[in-house]
Amino acid sequence: MGILIRGGRMIDAATKMDKIGDVYLDEGIIQKVGDNLEYNEKTDRLIEADGCLVLPGLIDLHVHFRDPGQEYKEDIETGSRAAARGGITTVVAMPNTSPVIDNPDRVRYVKNKAAQVAGIHVLQAGAITKGESGEELADMEGMIQAGACAFSEDGKSVMNTRIYREGMQLAAEHDVPVLAHCEDIDLRGNGCMNDDENAKRLGLPGICNSTEDVIAARDILLAYDTGARLHLCHCSTSGVAKMMEMVQETGKGNRITAETCPHYFTLTSDDIERDDPNFKMNPPLRTRKDLEALKRALKNGAIKVISTDHAPHSPKDKEGSMKTAAFGIVGLETSFAISYTELVDSGFLTIMDLVEKMSLNPAKILGLDSGTLQEGHPADVIIVDPDEEYTIDKNKFVSKGRNTPFHGRKVKGKILCTICDSTIVYEAENE
Repeated sequence: MGILIRGGRMIDAATKMDKIGDVYLDEGIIQKVGDNLEYNEKTDRLIEADGCLVLPGLIDLHVHFRDPGQEYKEDIETGSRAAARGGITTVVAMPNTSPVIDNPDRVRYVKNKAAQVAGIHVLQAGAITKGESGEELADMEGMIQAGACAFSEDGKSVMNTRIYREGMQLAAEHDVPVLAHCEDIDLRGNGCMNDDENAKRLGLPGICNSTEDVIAARDILLAYDTGARLHLCHCSTSGVAKMMEMVQETGKGNRITAETCPHYFTLTSDDIERDDPNFKMNPPLRTRKDLEALKRALKNGAIKVISTDHAPHSPKDKEGSMKTAAFGIVGLETSFAISYTELVDSGFLTIMDLVEKMSLNPAKILGLDSGTLQEGHPADVIIVDPDEEYTIDKNKFVSKGRNTPFHGRKVKGKILCTICDSTIVYEAENE
């Protein structure tokens, strides 16, 4: 489909382009970027983007699509539609499904189903150990051959350091990144929110920062030892922010990277006014000190990526107390607007910075050609109205999940159109 996007402000972190101009997309490729591009017989659609941002499609390194096995929470089709609505054209699905994605056949299942129903690029991470049991390495080489883009034990850490080191060595041999969920399960215990005065106020068991920091330090040391490409998931503590600043200083910042999520630089445990499972995620919301440290690490480049950790649950899973409810919140449909509002509209980061962290850097970590508006690259493009303010309404989500702490929050930065492989997969005007 030939699409001409005309008159938008084009932002490309790969080339540092920031200019008003036109983009022509066709046959899945960015064919032309320039001024006053002609509308011709090959153009199927003209989009006037006056006053709008034209950005590379966003790339989310961390989503849970619950498929196979828990499709009542989310499936590949609904998760992909939610991603498209949020301006995300590529996702990495975590392997903690039921059954776990721990062999080549299950990687192929996701790949084949995504090709039929997704509309966006759905990449699958493979588990490091069989059944995510932490006891025996999975068929990592077979999963690479089947198309696994990364490895992760997300939802938990591989607590057996010897086995984990062997997995990291194998990933290093194939130059495939390891996406690390950093959590010492023994330290976490039965905790359900940050271990601070707010937990005491609510009478809820806490999760201390060391739960994350201890495993993050271990994993960084193993990455140095094995040469593995390591990416720390959903970082929430000032300690991990400091570790990543130290990694940056050693010159290893391209092989050891980290992400944080919009909820960790927007909310703190102070926002939990009552025992509300919509504020229960893993790791938990931390303190103002942690939030500020994460924001500094985003600004100085020590934390290179913003991901969602999109974790949909059914209403029943999020009923009752935080003590018993499931961990996790949804994020695909809110991540750009929250990030834009909190970081760019506030003046803390530039829009170029945000594109780098939500598009270019994730593409680099995965070794993709996307994440840029350069000619000859994949035609994954989004159009955003940076000035449109709206209120997040969970009842309008296309995800099956409604578990969000951001319902009713005012934000700016409306996704108007999402294009993947030069096909329009979402338009706000059609809602």
